[in-house]
Amino acid sequence: MTGQASPGHPRGGSSTSRVTLAAIAGAHGVRGELRLKLFGESPDTLAAQKQVLVGGRPFELASLKDGGKVAIARLAGVTDRDSAEALRGQLVEIERGALPPLEDGEYYHADLVGLPCVDPSGEPVGTVVAVENFGAGDLLDVELAGGRTSLIPFRDGIADLAGDRIVVDREFLA
Repeated sequence: MTGQASPGHPRGGSSTSRVTLAAIAGAHGVRGELRLKLFGESPDTLAAQKQVLVGGRPFELASLKDGGKVAIARLAGVTDRDSAEALRGQLVEIERGALPPLEDGEYYHADLVGLPCVDPSGEPVGTVVAVENFGAGDLLDVELAGGRTSLIPFRDGIADLAGDRIVVDREFLA
């Protein structure tokens, strides 16, 4: 989809130098392979990395096999099922500088998290806390006043990165 280049699920809207590409879902087999839940559209960005951070610790990415929204990875030093299971739930991150450059009109999901949302008149609506995709397209998880959240369908043109904001129609607020 134009306007998006998925890597980077939770970023918190800060100027962090790391971007999350996946989470470890568990072990795969008995030789230390890992099942990864990918946050991007494909494993290409992750596959291009020689080193990743898992739980903040550096690991060499020895191999990565594509499986759609799941990938099978091997990390140097993780050689058995118990070692792999110990990493369950950890985030797989890379340094932001390792991401490929973006074309005009593209963004990373990580660039959206933390942005304020406003309606077309500029009135504050909330803050993007996550970008989700359950199979039918991207949804912005927006925290509204009072702590309530609302999932808003993402459409081309609502991300105003130059203005550091997202413009949403109030009709989409639940």
